[in-house]
Amino acid sequence: MSATDTPVATPDPARRAALVAALAPAGVYLAIRVVGVLVLVWLSYAHGLDPVARLRAWDGDWMIAIAEHGYSGIPDTMLDGHGRHTPFTALAFFPGYPATIAVFAPLLGGNEVAAALVVSLLAGVACAYALTRLGELVPGGSRRVGLLLTALFAAAPMAVTLNMAYTEALFCALAAWSLVGLLERRWLLAGAACALAGLVRPTAEALVLAVVAVAAVALVGRRDGWRPLGAALLAASGIGGYLVYVAVRTGELGGWFTVQSTGWDGGVDGGVAVVRQLGETLAGRHGTVYDIAILVVLVGAVVLLALCVPARVPWPLVLYGAAVVATVWLSSGVMASKVRLLLPAFVLLLPMALGLARRRPATAWAVLAVATLASAWFGAYSLTIWKYAI
Repeated sequence: MSATDTPVATPDPARRAALVAALAPAGVYLAIRVVGVLVLVWLSYAHGLDPVARLRAWDGDWMIAIAEHGYSGIPDTMLDGHGRHTPFTALAFFPGYPATIAVFAPLLGGNEVAAALVVSLLAGVACAYALTRLGELVPGGSRRVGLLLTALFAAAPMAVTLNMAYTEALFCALAAWSLVGLLERRWLLAGAACALAGLVRPTAEALVLAVVAVAAVALVGRRDGWRPLGAALLAASGIGGYLVYVAVRTGELGGWFTVQSTGWDGGVDGGVAVVRQLGETLAGRHGTVYDIAILVVLVGAVVLLALCVPARVPWPLVLYGAAVVATVWLSSGVMASKVRLLLPAFVLLLPMALGLARRRPATAWAVLAVATLASAWFGAYSLTIWKYAI
């Protein structure tokens, strides 16, 4: 046999299939988010804007500034929602995401903007794997359900923030893995991921509630020894630790809440602001695409939450989702932020994923295609045409 007749090795079909399966969550997530970013680039240039600047806008500028200067070195030119700058203004933003940016920045030549976007990208991929696992763990779940859940999450309204210098991607990744830990009774994973999520954003209060509730049930049932108690204590340490830190810095027990309310109008009003916003939209006083989106998403979240019960979504996931919805509905603050603030309630997408998994593949593909295009346009619209912070 001549050298030219040497047989060429062919890939092992089993190994190739295993590789495809391993990469599927990342592939599904990235494919949908690429569409979103491409549409953002198109609309940005169409309106004479820099797409990278749009990806770091608003809260992103604060995250990058904290990563670069720390809380004490924030430039005086950075102002709160009322045009003021105080020594405590930046404390409204939790440290987890800026700290992660600071870790990655030296690996990228000290470029904090690039580091912020890379962190969000990697966190989004990590979240995709956790969501895929969640879809396998729920009653009636499967690998297909998990991938559909991942796709629906990537194509959710305001999923564009998953690619921004915002906390959404990192928080959702940590929250999803914490919930995986709860369902699998991996207490260290549940507690540690929740603790880290508590350093990223205040939405972690919903996650802490879920971890503590599941741990309490396990302790009452005398399951898994003292590990559930350890998980509960660990889960609360992140958000609790930061609130204590701000209290010490400000000299006020509720220091973080004061900073949030006086600087950014954040607070709990029992849903008054949300109901007023929805009423004015229905009355025709707010008629923009974004105003209508706020109405649809807020009401849709409640509907999806109700659908979780007949879909037999495990109660820890329902509790977490309900708590996230409650924090959004019952709080005041910037109404335009409500859409993205519901992104961490990804468990509400499980009834849709379970339903699509029972349909023909062509139906699922059609729904995902429409959702992907709608999400891509709406996200780009929010950053280029809508003139207010999200």
